[in-house]
Amino acid sequence: MTRGVSEVISTIMLNAIATALVAYLLRKVAVDAPGSNITATKPVPEGSRIGGFTLFGDVPATVYGLVLLSVAVGFAYWFVINKTRFGFDLRATGSSETAAVASGINVKKMIVISMLISGGVAGLVGMPLLFGNDYAYGSTFQSGLGFAGIAIALLGRNHPVGIALGALLFAFLDEQSNPLQILLNVSPDIVKITQGTIVLTVVIAYEVVRRYGVRLEQRRVASALDDEPATEGAKA
Repeated sequence: MTRGVSEVISTIMLNAIATALVAYLLRKVAVDAPGSNITATKPVPEGSRIGGFTLFGDVPATVYGLVLLSVAVGFAYWFVINKTRFGFDLRATGSSETAAVASGINVKKMIVISMLISGGVAGLVGMPLLFGNDYAYGSTFQSGLGFAGIAIALLGRNHPVGIALGALLFAFLDEQSNPLQILLNVSPDIVKITQGTIVLTVVIAYEVVRRYGVRLEQRRVASALDDEPATEGAKA
């Protein structure tokens, strides 16, 4: 911010430092299991584990219990962004920094706060796996969840309902990668290609609609300006 460096580029580059730091801390607290090369922490105690629940009685698959937390976070996000002064300032900063500065908003402060809050919320993504499935953090813990969250947010246009639908779509595709490989001998990479194609298609469609709306609005303004002299001449 101070040096004019893009927040996106700088934070992506900082991922390497964060990964090295996590790996260092993991080696400090890891428990070596006999006969295993997996590096992981101690298992989560039984009392801290959060079980899942079934939506239908005859379906063996369960839903993570922490899905309720995601619903609560989604509602809190909607409320803060749309119903609070902080949310208004944040949206103003994202829409136009110059307009935000003109209205008295501390842009640098808003960027730092939003990055800290979004980082903390993004950290919740791994909680269902940690407390509901793996029960330990280590070298086999699923990675790439943060980047998947960025793609899902783009797909849902930062709206809680859109994000939820995008997450369900991506989860369905991820769950189908193993059956495709086992039953049909299809590479699981096809799922990643499909997800990327969906995101690119939706983003391009959003941009086309936005540009069409801007041009339509410009035509309306130009038409209104053209009608003004004729109206004034008729009055004269």
